Amino acid sequence: MPQTSSSPPIKNTLLLFALLATFAGGILLTRWYFKRMEVQVTENGVVLLERIKQVAKLVTVEGYFSEIYDYQDYYGYDLSFFRKKALIRVKAKVSVGYDLEKMKITSLPETKTIRLSGIPPAEILSIEHDLDYYDLQEGVFNSFSPADYNKLNANAKEFIRKKALESDLIKSAASQRNSLLESMKFMAESMGWTLEVEGPQMGPSPDSFPK
Repeated sequence: MPQTSSSPPIKNTLLLFALLATFAGGILLTRWYFKRMEVQVTENGVVLLERIKQVAKLVTVEGYFSEIYDYQDYYGYDLSFFRKKALIRVKAKVSVGYDLEKMKITSLPETKTIRLSGIPPAEILSIEHDLDYYDLQEGVFNSFSPADYNKLNANAKEFIRKKALESDLIKSAASQRNSLLESMKFMAESMGWTLEVEGPQMGPSPDSFPK
């Protein structure tokens, strides 16, 4: 009887495996190539410490604000292609208290007296704010520039400052100061000392609020 050769099926199987291996290798090589071609992002930051300043400030009240600031300007005529406008949500924390560097403390051991003088009025010590631009509209001949965004940031901070002055933050800070002085007086007397306060200013000074 004639013998049947099995070499063609074996060759076909080997060829199939070779094709599959070549196809898989091509996929892996393609993935490796495109992975190497991905955008590489390099970020660098430089922090410069200009100076260190020692401060003595007492925060007695913090106010949290969430306000909508509406800004627009236009050239010549209030028409859409001459106008730009922005609707901004401003979130801010306003810290109110006292700059203790303006206060003088004198100790008189012979009479066991502590004298406080030059107590400053309550003032806004800091304003921390974030801006959320959620409606910006620009005209064809009037668009926002980097200087405009800096201006919006400064205007928003001034807007919050005015809102803080219209609130009860200053009065609350004055009330906290009186409570603090009472506590200091109690502590001094418990140690056999006397606390004297010379002419504390009870009202806020309009010139004491930083811009």
